Parts: sequence; structure tokens; C-alpha cells
Amino acid sequence: MAAFISSQKTEYDIDHITSCRALGVSQSWFYKWKNRIGRDTPTTRQQRRADLDAEITRCFNASGGTYGSPRITCDLHEAGWRVSENTVAARMAELGLVARKRRRPRSLTRQGRRPAAPDLVRRRFDAVAPDVLWCGDVTQIDTDEGKLYLATVEDLFSRRLLGYALSEHHDAALTCASLQMAVATRGGDVDGVIFHSDRGSEYTAARYQELCQRLGVVQSMGRVGCALDNAAAEAFNSTLKVEYVHRHRFRTRTEARLKIATWIADFYNTIRRHSANDDLPPITFERHMIEKRHASSALLRATVA
Repeated sequence: MAAFISSQKTEYDIDHITSCRALGVSQSWFYKWKNRIGRDTPTTRQQRRADLDAEITRCFNASGGTYGSPRITCDLHEAGWRVSENTVAARMAELGLVARKRRRPRSLTRQGRRPAAPDLVRRRFDAVAPDVLWCGDVTQIDTDEGKLYLATVEDLFSRRLLGYALSEHHDAALTCASLQMAVATRGGDVDGVIFHSDRGSEYTAARYQELCQRLGVVQSMGRVGCALDNAAAEAFNSTLKVEYVHRHRFRTRTEARLKIATWIADFYNTIRRHSANDDLPPITFERHMIEKRHASSALLRATVA
């Protein structure tokens, strides 16, 4: 009613006193509600901030509470927001949105007795194309039933996790299974790819070395007791633990297997932004790079023709 009385003045030049008398309300009531409406209606700036806070919270929750301000800013830009990373960081601090802190990892490496492969990588963890350089490691997952071990194979071109295997046993059968999955993911032909790991017994075992030779995979290994020599694989283990494992309780090994595999397939490879990929998910980055190369090749052919 207060809004209606105000509109009569604006649209028909009927003063407030006349409108109040006609409607049977007091002038004091009208001015009271008019002032209240003015206070309760947010300004454009206040509304934008509220909308921004809601979108930041949504992006943070969608990441499982793992994204900091840089990745949240990328999500916002993709959604059409024009906002700086500093603003996002300030709003996240105001909202109490803090990504999970990392725990110090425990090493599982047990040096094998067989000869190790030379270090062909020397901490240069990048590749110019898919299936040039892979890396992998084994990490421990705790469940209520006991320990579970995860072996991984990651393509350092896109940081895509190509292969993984989980087992109660920390042995060469586990690492062989992860490598075979990676090969299957790439269609079976990986001759010449370099696979970098630590010097753990799972990678120096005769069974694993024979599998690499049969597939044409060239082994590379870092030094003993130096996590930095396999930093890319260690980084994935840390991401998995910080962003997922440490946020969940696994009652059984079967539950852990299912949930970790789902996180890898449905989030890490397909949704999670990676700074090494221009903040694109691994599979999206691979697709974009393939499209760019095809476009460049077509342009070169057209120029030559």
C-alpha cells in the first residue's frame, strides 16, 4: 500500500495526504513504511555482491571445498563474471571459505635390489605431446578394513591420469595393472613413451621391467630418497589426499576403490582445473590442443596449395 501511495504522487501528482485520507491510513504509518522499504531494498552494488558471494560459494562447494581463489576466479570468468582474483580472495575470506591444508606425505618407497633405470627426466616434468612422458607412484589409502594401495600413471602433457590400480598388496602386480590400464586408455600403442618413477621395488621388479620391454615403454627413475625427482607424481598424490581422501572415511576397501575411481573419472580428469593446463581440465586440454594442431595443419596445407 505504501508503494501504491508513492506511485500516485509520481504518476498522477496526487499528494500523499490526499492518498492516505482516501485509503483510510495515517500519514505517520505511510512515512514509516516508506522509510522501511528504502532501507530493505539493496542497492545495485549490494545486490551484485550478494550474487557474487552466492556464486563463489557454489563454485567452492562444487569443487568439494578444494578450490582457492585462482581456480574460483577461472570458474567465475567462464560463467561471465568480471571480477579480479584479489576480490574473490577477499570475499572468500569474508565468507570463511578456506581450501583444505596439505598434510606431510609419508614415503612408501622400498628400494629394489635389481638395477635401476637412469634418470631421463631430471625434474623436467613437461611434454610437447601426449604419450611422450608419463610418470607414476604408489600411495597408501587408509580404510576401516586396513590399508589400500593406489598405483598411478599420469601423462605429463595434460596431467591426465591414464591408469590406476588399487590393491591390498604393495607389489609389482599393482604397478603392472596401472600401466596396463594406461596403455589400454591410449589404444594399445605406446611404443617409445618414457615412464618415470622412483626406485621402489614395484618398479625395479623383473615382472614390471619385462612388461615395459614388451610394451616398448622406456623406464626412467629418480634418485633414492629424493621426492623432488618424482615431484609430478607426488603432486597428484597430494592433490588426491588433500582434496578427497582426507575429507572422507572409507569403511571398506571396496568403498574406497569405488569412490576414488569415481573421483578420478568424474572430477579429476574431466572437471578439475589444472594450472599447468592454462586452468583447463586434463581431457579438455588434450582436446583443445588436438583441435589447434589440426587447424594449424589445415592452414599450412592451404597455404602450400
